[in-house]
This record gives sequence, structure tokens and C-alpha cells, in this order.
Amino acid sequence: MSVSAPTSTNLAGSFTREAFAAHLERVKHLPAWWLDRKRAAYERFISLPMPKRTDEGWRFSNFGALTLDGFEVGRAVPGASEASATFAAASLVFRNNQLAGRTGQAPHGIIFDTLQNALRQHGDLVKAHLLAQPSKLGSDKFAALHEAFLEDGAFVYAPKGTALTQPLAVYHHANGAGTAVFPHTLVVAEENAKVTVADFYISSQPSALSSQLGDRQLAVGGNDLYAGHGAQLTYVALQDWSRDTLSFQFNATVARRDAKVVSLNLHAGARQARHESFSQLQAPGAHSEMLALTVAQGAQEFDQRTLQIHQAPHTSSNLLYKNALLDTAKTIFSGLIVVDPDAQKTDAYQSNRNLMLSDEAEANSLPGLEIQANDVRCTHGATSARIDAEQEFYLQARGIAPQQAQELLVFGFFEEVLSKIENEQLHDVLGEIIRQKFKK
Repeated sequence: MSVSAPTSTNLAGSFTREAFAAHLERVKHLPAWWLDRKRAAYERFISLPMPKRTDEGWRFSNFGALTLDGFEVGRAVPGASEASATFAAASLVFRNNQLAGRTGQAPHGIIFDTLQNALRQHGDLVKAHLLAQPSKLGSDKFAALHEAFLEDGAFVYAPKGTALTQPLAVYHHANGAGTAVFPHTLVVAEENAKVTVADFYISSQPSALSSQLGDRQLAVGGNDLYAGHGAQLTYVALQDWSRDTLSFQFNATVARRDAKVVSLNLHAGARQARHESFSQLQAPGAHSEMLALTVAQGAQEFDQRTLQIHQAPHTSSNLLYKNALLDTAKTIFSGLIVVDPDAQKTDAYQSNRNLMLSDEAEANSLPGLEIQANDVRCTHGATSARIDAEQEFYLQARGIAPQQAQELLVFGFFEEVLSKIENEQLHDVLGEIIRQKFKK
């Protein structure tokens, strides 16, 4: 007796062929090559299974609420979203996958526009870099869903030798219960260019900071970062979706000769959030700084998977992920450093540090190395510890309330990462977000 294969609907959840056809109708004005890629991505999406407990790439993850049912691709809502990007030279604001407004103007020579405009006006450039790196960390199905339903996003292009002194800001809003959004940011910094880009992922009505629940959403986002020879690219992302959101985020970084990429992700929102970061050092002198801060509260789960690949000699990378866990929150860190046979003189570091602020919180750490060269320096490690009782006593003995003392010590714990952000105003914005989390 033959057993029929699962139907595509079973594997697609709410993202049926009818939903995809409606999406294609909305973007039919875009280049044919991009539409063909989206069709291929959708076929991959419906053919791939959902993750299973036996998948090593999903070890320790919670599967109880991992579903694609009950969502609808976000519809346009009237009015422009406000963006208080006082630190930025210019900003783009997206709401439910569509442009809602923009402020300021990028300096001469730098292109800062929507992905849809870039696809039509700079097609070859976008084609070379948009989603050019394959998913390698376990979320192939969700990465295919992202490519299939990606409607719009931000495009940043810094030509050879250009330097931007102020950051560019991108706001991705999700409005309405049951909404599915697919934000994306593509940054291309050519030879010796310098640029800073900040992404903000925000649920509106209510916002994540209001502590209101019941705003169930799905966010499947991505970003591509390309740093050409000698380029300096700084990327900062704040994830502050509603506390009932299921979130997936994919980061792909490519660094060429003598390029330096600093990527910092601040994780604050969502009920269950998975973040995958893949960094490739492709030419001598390339350096990647992979940083993350997480404030995990309530029953939140943050699942962080990373991959550092050294493909050329004399490259370096530094990964530092710090988590502060309260209540019954859970974090997962699984990181791997890979050194190719020709990547001699590699210098790679990987560290996951967890500050346990509750006896019921859970932190899982799985650092790893895969070294195929014999002249390298690679180290990795993970720690989980409570606040030093002597430090806490020292602050309280000077009249500082216990909660404030804890907040100060957490800020001290995080400052090692925050100090990597050169722009003082952007540094302060991230610090204020962390303060708001502790005021709930």
C-alpha cells in the first residue's frame, strides 16, 4: 500500500499557493529574474519539512508553538509611521512590508532607497548580493519563506571611497494581530567605503515595550552585509517585536581584503526568537566582529546560531554574545568556527556569557571549532553565572535599591559590547531600550 506524500498546504501553513499568487500579483512590476527566484524559493519552502527534535541544528529549541498557521501577510495601513531617528542622517520607515515614509537624505554618492526601487534601477548590483549566501544553520525552510514573500526593504550602497559620518536608520513595523512581515536590509560597501546602518524591528499597537500580550505575529527577516576591500561597515539591529511574536532573523556577512565588519544585535522582544548569523572572511586581512546582547524576561526564548568561516589566510573574527536572563526565560547559543585548509594565520575568538538573574532561567551554550589548518589561533568558551554578591552588597551599602543595583550591574556587564558602537547617540539609543526593559 502506498502512502501519499504530505500536501503542500500541510507544509505551507497559512502561506498557501493562493497566498503566494496574491503576493506575486503585488510585485509583478519587478524584474523577471527576481520573480523567477521567488517562485523557486516558494517551491523549496513547500517541499522542506518543518524542523524536528532530532535535528542537531534545533537542539534545545521549543517546538510547542512553532507553527506557520494563523498568519496573514501584512496589509498596508493608512498613515505614516513616525521615526525619531535624531542620530541618523536619513531614515526609511516600513509598515507591514511596505514603505510608509522617509526622513532626511543620504549624503551625495550614497544610495539609500527601497529594495523595490533598487531592483528596478540597480538590478545587477542587487542580483549579485541579495540573498546570495545560502542558509547553513538549520532554517532553510524559513529562509525560503522569506525569499518567496519578501516584498520590500532597504537598500544601502556606499561607492568606492565614500564615508558616511552619521548612521542610516531603517524602521520595520508590524501592525495588527496575525500579521506576517518579511523585513530585509541589503548593505553594499565598496572598496574603502565607510557606512553605519541601524535596523529597528518594532511591533506597533501595542508596542513590545508596553508589556501588552495577545498581539500574535510572525516576523521572518534577513539582512545581507557586503564589505569590499578595505571597507568599514557597522550594522546595528534592535529586535523589539511584540511579546507574542514568533521571530526568525537571518544575517549573512561577507568581508573582503582588509575589510572590517562590526555587527551588533540587541534582542529584546518576541515570545520565541531565532537568530542565525553567518560570517565569511573571504580575503586576507578581513575582520568580522559579531556581537549580541539579549535581555530575556518572562517565558521568552532566544535561540542564537552562528557560523564563522575563515576562507583565506590572515583573517580574524571575534564573537561575543552576552545574555541577561530573568524569570523563566531561556537562551540557546550554538556557534561554530570553521577554518578552511588554506586559511593559515587565522585568529578567531568565540564567547557566550550568560548572566543568570533567576534560579528558574535556563541558558544553553554549544560553542565549537572545526579547524583544517595547522597555523591558527582559535579559542572558544561559554560561562553562566549570577551577579557577584560582593558587588551587589557594595552598591546596596551605599543606598542603592536592590533593583537599581541589579540594573547597574547588568549595564556594566553589557557595556563591553555597547562600547563597540562608535556613534555616541546610537550607543545611547540602545542603552535606553535596555533600561526600558528593566522598568517593566
